[in-house]
Amino acid sequence: MAIAVKSISELSDNALVAAHLEGHPGAFAELYDRYHDRLVHFIARKTGDRDRAEDLVQEAFIRVTRHLHRFDANKKFSTWIYTICSNLSKNELRNRSRSPLVLFQKLTTHWDPEHRPLQFEDAGARPDDQYRKRYLEEIVEQTVEELPAHHKLVFRLRELEGKSYEEIAEITGVNLGTVKSRLHRARTSFAERIEPLLN
Repeated sequence: MAIAVKSISELSDNALVAAHLEGHPGAFAELYDRYHDRLVHFIARKTGDRDRAEDLVQEAFIRVTRHLHRFDANKKFSTWIYTICSNLSKNELRNRSRSPLVLFQKLTTHWDPEHRPLQFEDAGARPDDQYRKRYLEEIVEQTVEELPAHHKLVFRLRELEGKSYEEIAEITGVNLGTVKSRLHRARTSFAERIEPLLN
């Protein structure tokens, strides 16, 4: 009855959870709208990758829908969803650091659109790991320097600095489509140049 009196947007988080579980249309969408942008910002700050943060927030909401029936109504929904996002961020960073050089998952000329910036793992005190890390950093730098200037810039901004497409468009003064096109060509060229050096 309370839902009929109040509009969806006026309900508390926990009331929205209850409304969704009772089959009320629009309750879950309100929760999503309420938290989406904040969670993307939260994950992007932790991972340095706004595009990947969007994916992880989608994953968080998928988990929420799967387990919402087990949510403890005595606790805060915001704490629960931020905990899920925090764990997804930790997993993301852990996955990136499993290899001294992670370039999207593996180095190929067919890039996954959900790419990740280059990450160099601090391999610790072992001299051979340190040498490998330095070698990889050097060949990446050398290979990037060989790219045409307009490809080099977008590649550096995205793959080495983790900027979003929108930020790159703003920095370079070109539209989003051009940024994506240049980035695609830069990645392809980079992969072709660096692959023989990694074998």
